[in-house]
Amino acid sequence: MRLRHLWLADFRNYSRLDLELPAGTSLFVGLNGEGKTNLLEAVYYLATMSSFRVKAADSLIRTGTDVSEAVVRGEMVAGQREVLLEAALRSTGRSQFQVNRQKVRRRELLGLVPVSIFMPDDLVLLKGGPGERRRFVDDALSQIDPRLDAVRTELESILRQRNALLRQSRGQLSSEVSVTLDVWDEKLANAGERLADARRHLVESLGPKVAAAYEEIAAKPTPVSLSYESAWSPGGLGESLGQVRREDLRRGATTVGPHRDDVVVILAGKPARTHASQGEQRSLALALRLAVHRELADATGQSPLLLLDDVFSELDPERSRGVLKALRSEQTLLTTAGALPSDITYSARFRVVDGQIIRET
Repeated sequence: MRLRHLWLADFRNYSRLDLELPAGTSLFVGLNGEGKTNLLEAVYYLATMSSFRVKAADSLIRTGTDVSEAVVRGEMVAGQREVLLEAALRSTGRSQFQVNRQKVRRRELLGLVPVSIFMPDDLVLLKGGPGERRRFVDDALSQIDPRLDAVRTELESILRQRNALLRQSRGQLSSEVSVTLDVWDEKLANAGERLADARRHLVESLGPKVAAAYEEIAAKPTPVSLSYESAWSPGGLGESLGQVRREDLRRGATTVGPHRDDVVVILAGKPARTHASQGEQRSLALALRLAVHRELADATGQSPLLLLDDVFSELDPERSRGVLKALRSEQTLLTTAGALPSDITYSARFRVVDGQIIRET
């Protein structure tokens, strides 16, 4: 499935946009701050009904005016099939989503249009904390199996309420607190183990794909492996929650669970987070994204829409060629503020200037 037409109204720095897109690779060239990343964010939002930059929808509405709503609309095509997706993002109240003019819930749209995003900030997947890697895995799971997005949301709600109870108890385990904790522990164990199992299976599947992608990008064979790590006891999350209950009461927070788990990347036998060079970490970050891109293709039977946000700016020519060779998609939207690899081919080239897009070729 590819994006044939994109319309924006009051999204970020775009007051109005009416853009027709071809198959293949489209280049978006412009200086920093002109709206290139905003464009990719709009396309990503259309596919996932979420942003890769912020959580709050009101952050996506054009500032400096009195507008309270932004609209993202896209016409998708797959063979002879056409699908019109629409999102109305509101500063107050709930955002609304439609498929072919029929209102739907956000979760009903997940997985309909698989999408992969590559960004310069992806280095945080290696250098950042565990939360960055958990979000990376969870975002992929939401596209592969939208039901897991509901589990993720449920888990976040359970954690908020359990932590509120722990804080309110002020470290005292009364009979009432104990009974209520039993209820939340059971809920947390059920949702947490389901999400963690899904994460673990995905990480296992991604491992060989990351290793293959890294070799393509770095142009040399280097052992790469992934593992999903949690601090639970062998008896499961429910047993672990019981073991740390008094510690949780003392801290006023839940100290074990999938919200504390991590994905560890090993390069040449050592943790990449602490031992890999900057260039190796950047190649690994690209390999992680590329592995998910291929996982989505395998899981959905579709070629995911590929979004590349200035990814060549930090790569040497050899690694840039490796990325170009490794990336395959029916449609790619690529932004750049600088030079591109000399051997890149594209279907269309656009200039981005202050929220305006002009086709050059």
